[in-house]
Amino acid sequence: MSRALRMAVRGHDFDFRKSVAYDRERKEQFHRLACRQLRLVAAALKLRPAEYDLRSNRAGGAVSGEVTLHSDHIYVQASQPFGGFDSGILIRRCNGRSDYLGERNHMASLDLLHRPVELAERIRQVCHV
Repeated sequence: MSRALRMAVRGHDFDFRKSVAYDRERKEQFHRLACRQLRLVAAALKLRPAEYDLRSNRAGGAVSGEVTLHSDHIYVQASQPFGGFDSGILIRRCNGRSDYLGERNHMASLDLLHRPVELAERIRQVCHV
């Protein structure tokens, strides 16, 4: 089993949907693990590190903040939604790394962070890459 896959399995028990608001330790864990999983997604998409940016914005204490994977053609952002519904991953096609608006928004469950290959396939479908 590859090192990356072993790491993904170890973080599998983290519930990305459980609120991290006002819990500094869980919020740090959310960001660390979301970054790690989005790197695995980038690898599944066959993106080299120089071909994408990975950003983490922790924002204020009342929210999760967001972790963003941004390449020349895809924009993927993980955050906990306010409404409590099962979403949290924003996926859209974009036109370069300076395009923060992108095209049509598509949503996916935060649970897909535990299945990076499946999330990569969803991104391919949505963004036509």
